[in-house]
Amino acid sequence: MNMMQQGGPVFWLIIGLGIAAVVVFFERLLHLRRAQIDYNDFLKGVCNVLENGHIDEAMMICEETPGPVAAVTLTAIRHRQGSHEALSEAVNNTGRAEISRLERRLASLAITCQIAPLLGLLGTLLGVIRIVQTLNEQAPVVQSTDLTAGLMQALVATVAGLLVAVPCHVMYMMLMVRIERIVLDMEACASEIVAYFTKQDRSML
Repeated sequence: MNMMQQGGPVFWLIIGLGIAAVVVFFERLLHLRRAQIDYNDFLKGVCNVLENGHIDEAMMICEETPGPVAAVTLTAIRHRQGSHEALSEAVNNTGRAEISRLERRLASLAITCQIAPLLGLLGTLLGVIRIVQTLNEQAPVVQSTDLTAGLMQALVATVAGLLVAVPCHVMYMMLMVRIERIVLDMEACASEIVAYFTKQDRSML
Protein backbone atom coordinates (compact mmCIF):
# COMPACT_ATOMS: atom_id res chain seq x y z
CA MET A 1 0.00 0.00 0.00
CA ASN A 2 2.90 2.32 0.81
CA MET A 3 4.30 1.76 -2.67
CA MET A 4 0.94 2.66 -4.20
CA GLN A 5 0.83 5.88 -2.21
CA GLN A 6 4.31 6.77 -3.44
CA GLY A 7 3.27 6.33 -7.06
CA GLY A 8 1.82 9.81 -7.26
CA PRO A 9 -1.30 11.03 -9.12
CA VAL A 10 -0.17 9.57 -12.44
CA PHE A 11 -0.11 6.12 -10.86
CA TRP A 12 -3.76 6.40 -9.82
CA LEU A 13 -4.69 7.63 -13.27
CA ILE A 14 -3.06 4.53 -14.78
CA ILE A 15 -4.88 2.29 -12.29
CA GLY A 16 -8.18 3.97 -13.20
CA LEU A 17 -7.57 3.28 -16.88
CA GLY A 18 -6.74 -0.33 -16.08
CA ILE A 19 -9.95 -0.85 -14.12
CA ALA A 20 -12.01 0.72 -16.92
CA ALA A 21 -10.29 -1.55 -19.45
CA VAL A 22 -11.12 -4.67 -17.41
CA VAL A 23 -14.78 -3.62 -17.21
CA VAL A 24 -14.90 -3.08 -20.99
CA PHE A 25 -13.20 -6.42 -21.62
CA PHE A 26 -15.66 -8.50 -19.60
CA GLU A 27 -18.67 -6.62 -20.99
CA ARG A 28 -17.48 -7.22 -24.55
CA LEU A 29 -16.55 -10.83 -23.79
CA LEU A 30 -20.07 -11.60 -22.55
CA HIS A 31 -21.57 -9.83 -25.56
CA LEU A 32 -19.42 -11.81 -28.00
CA ARG A 33 -20.20 -15.11 -26.29
CA ARG A 34 -23.91 -14.45 -26.76
CA ALA A 35 -23.34 -13.41 -30.36
CA GLN A 36 -21.38 -16.53 -31.37
CA ILE A 37 -23.59 -19.43 -32.47
CA ASP A 38 -23.22 -22.47 -34.71
CA TYR A 39 -24.34 -20.87 -37.95
CA ASN A 40 -24.62 -24.20 -39.79
CA ASP A 41 -27.19 -25.61 -37.36
CA PHE A 42 -28.99 -22.28 -37.16
CA LEU A 43 -29.22 -21.86 -40.92
CA LYS A 44 -30.35 -25.44 -41.47
CA GLY A 45 -33.12 -24.97 -38.94
CA VAL A 46 -34.28 -21.71 -40.51
CA CYS A 47 -34.20 -23.14 -44.04
CA ASN A 48 -36.25 -26.15 -42.92
CA VAL A 49 -38.87 -23.81 -41.51
CA LEU A 50 -38.84 -21.72 -44.71
CA GLU A 51 -39.25 -24.80 -46.90
CA ASN A 52 -42.40 -25.64 -44.95
CA GLY A 53 -43.73 -22.20 -45.79
CA HIS A 54 -43.59 -20.82 -42.24
CA ILE A 55 -42.07 -17.42 -43.01
CA ASP A 56 -43.25 -15.74 -39.80
CA GLU A 57 -41.87 -18.56 -37.68
CA ALA A 58 -38.49 -18.29 -39.41
CA MET A 59 -38.42 -14.55 -38.77
CA MET A 60 -39.35 -15.09 -35.14
CA ILE A 61 -36.48 -17.55 -34.73
CA CYS A 62 -34.08 -14.95 -36.12
CA GLU A 63 -35.46 -12.21 -33.89
CA GLU A 64 -35.08 -14.35 -30.78
CA THR A 65 -31.52 -15.42 -31.63
CA PRO A 66 -28.76 -12.95 -30.71
CA GLY A 67 -25.82 -12.13 -32.93
CA PRO A 68 -24.89 -11.12 -36.48
CA VAL A 69 -25.71 -14.51 -38.05
CA ALA A 70 -29.36 -14.21 -37.07
CA ALA A 71 -29.42 -10.53 -38.04
CA VAL A 72 -28.24 -11.08 -41.63
CA THR A 73 -30.57 -14.07 -41.99
CA LEU A 74 -33.52 -11.98 -40.84
CA THR A 75 -32.59 -9.25 -43.32
CA ALA A 76 -32.40 -11.80 -46.13
CA ILE A 77 -35.86 -13.15 -45.27
CA ARG A 78 -37.34 -9.67 -45.24
CA HIS A 79 -35.81 -8.84 -48.64
CA ARG A 80 -36.32 -12.28 -50.18
CA GLN A 81 -38.72 -11.00 -52.86
CA GLY A 82 -36.37 -8.30 -54.15
CA SER A 83 -33.76 -8.62 -56.86
CA HIS A 84 -30.51 -10.46 -56.22
CA GLU A 85 -28.65 -7.13 -56.12
CA ALA A 86 -31.11 -5.60 -53.66
CA LEU A 87 -30.99 -8.69 -51.46
CA SER A 88 -27.18 -8.74 -51.44
CA GLU A 89 -26.98 -5.02 -50.69
CA ALA A 90 -29.42 -5.29 -47.78
CA VAL A 91 -27.52 -8.22 -46.30
CA ASN A 92 -24.18 -6.43 -46.73
CA ASN A 93 -25.52 -3.30 -45.04
CA THR A 94 -26.72 -5.35 -42.10
CA GLY A 95 -23.36 -7.11 -41.95
CA ARG A 96 -21.48 -3.81 -41.74
CA ALA A 97 -23.79 -2.58 -38.99
CA GLU A 98 -23.29 -5.81 -37.05
CA ILE A 99 -19.50 -5.58 -37.32
CA SER A 100 -19.65 -2.06 -35.95
CA ARG A 101 -21.76 -3.36 -33.07
CA LEU A 102 -19.27 -6.13 -32.35
CA GLU A 103 -16.34 -3.70 -32.28
CA ARG A 104 -18.08 -1.17 -30.02
CA ARG A 105 -15.84 0.13 -27.21
CA LEU A 106 -12.82 -1.83 -28.44
CA ALA A 107 -11.17 1.48 -29.33
CA SER A 108 -10.96 2.29 -25.62
CA LEU A 109 -8.86 -0.84 -25.06
CA ALA A 110 -6.56 0.04 -27.95
CA ILE A 111 -6.17 3.59 -26.63
CA THR A 112 -5.38 2.31 -23.13
CA CYS A 113 -2.66 0.05 -24.59
CA GLN A 114 -1.00 3.09 -26.12
CA ILE A 115 -1.59 5.64 -23.36
CA ALA A 116 -0.67 3.58 -20.27
CA PRO A 117 3.08 3.33 -21.09
CA LEU A 118 3.15 7.03 -21.96
CA LEU A 119 1.53 7.88 -18.65
CA GLY A 120 4.11 5.65 -16.99
CA LEU A 121 6.83 7.63 -18.74
CA LEU A 122 5.21 10.86 -17.58
CA GLY A 123 5.19 9.60 -14.00
CA THR A 124 8.85 8.63 -14.37
CA LEU A 125 9.77 12.11 -15.57
CA LEU A 126 7.83 13.71 -12.73
CA GLY A 127 9.71 11.49 -10.30
CA VAL A 128 13.05 12.53 -11.84
CA ILE A 129 12.03 16.19 -11.59
CA ARG A 130 11.21 15.63 -7.94
CA ILE A 131 14.67 14.15 -7.39
CA VAL A 132 16.36 17.09 -9.12
CA GLN A 133 14.38 19.55 -7.02
CA THR A 134 15.45 17.72 -3.88
CA LEU A 135 19.09 17.87 -4.97
CA ASN A 136 18.85 21.61 -5.65
CA GLU A 137 17.15 22.36 -2.37
CA GLN A 138 19.39 20.25 -0.13
CA ALA A 139 22.77 20.44 -1.88
CA PRO A 140 25.58 19.94 -1.04
CA VAL A 141 24.47 17.54 1.69
CA VAL A 142 21.72 15.19 0.53
CA GLN A 143 20.54 12.13 2.40
CA SER A 144 19.63 9.06 0.38
CA THR A 145 16.28 8.91 2.13
CA ASP A 146 15.44 12.32 0.71
CA LEU A 147 15.68 10.95 -2.81
CA THR A 148 13.59 7.85 -2.14
CA ALA A 149 10.21 9.50 -2.72
CA GLY A 150 11.09 10.75 -6.20
CA LEU A 151 12.81 7.52 -7.15
CA MET A 152 9.86 5.42 -6.00
CA GLN A 153 7.43 7.65 -7.89
CA ALA A 154 9.46 7.19 -11.07
CA LEU A 155 9.77 3.42 -10.74
CA VAL A 156 6.19 2.74 -9.64
CA ALA A 157 4.75 4.81 -12.50
CA THR A 158 6.84 2.96 -15.07
CA VAL A 159 5.87 -0.45 -13.72
CA ALA A 160 2.19 0.50 -13.47
CA GLY A 161 2.13 1.70 -17.07
CA LEU A 162 3.53 -1.60 -18.32
CA LEU A 163 1.37 -3.71 -16.01
CA VAL A 164 -1.73 -2.07 -17.49
CA ALA A 165 -0.60 -1.88 -21.14
CA VAL A 166 0.44 -5.52 -21.55
CA PRO A 167 -2.78 -7.13 -20.22
CA CYS A 168 -4.83 -4.58 -22.18
CA HIS A 169 -3.09 -5.63 -25.37
CA VAL A 170 -3.76 -9.29 -24.59
CA MET A 171 -7.44 -8.57 -23.85
CA TYR A 172 -7.76 -6.57 -27.06
CA MET A 173 -6.28 -9.37 -29.16
CA MET A 174 -8.51 -11.97 -27.49
CA LEU A 175 -11.60 -9.96 -28.37
CA MET A 176 -10.42 -9.33 -31.94
CA VAL A 177 -9.90 -13.07 -32.49
CA ARG A 178 -13.45 -13.76 -31.29
CA ILE A 179 -14.83 -11.00 -33.50
CA GLU A 180 -12.98 -12.35 -36.53
CA ARG A 181 -14.53 -15.80 -36.00
CA ILE A 182 -18.01 -14.33 -35.66
CA VAL A 183 -17.56 -12.19 -38.77
CA LEU A 184 -16.37 -15.19 -40.80
CA ASP A 185 -19.46 -17.14 -39.72
CA MET A 186 -21.67 -14.17 -40.54
CA GLU A 187 -20.17 -13.78 -44.01
CA ALA A 188 -20.54 -17.50 -44.73
CA CYS A 189 -24.13 -17.44 -43.54
CA ALA A 190 -24.87 -14.34 -45.62
CA SER A 191 -23.52 -15.98 -48.76
CA GLU A 192 -25.51 -19.16 -48.17
CA ILE A 193 -28.81 -17.46 -47.38
CA VAL A 194 -28.52 -15.17 -50.42
CA ALA A 195 -27.77 -18.19 -52.61
CA TYR A 196 -30.71 -20.03 -51.04
CA PHE A 197 -33.22 -17.31 -51.92
CA THR A 198 -31.68 -16.78 -55.35
CA LYS A 199 -32.36 -20.42 -56.21
CA GLN A 200 -35.89 -20.41 -54.84
CA ASP A 201 -38.94 -19.90 -56.97
CA ARG A 202 -40.00 -16.58 -55.47
CA SER A 203 -43.53 -17.08 -56.57
CA MET A 204 -43.72 -19.92 -54.05
CA LEU A 205 -42.75 -17.62 -51.16
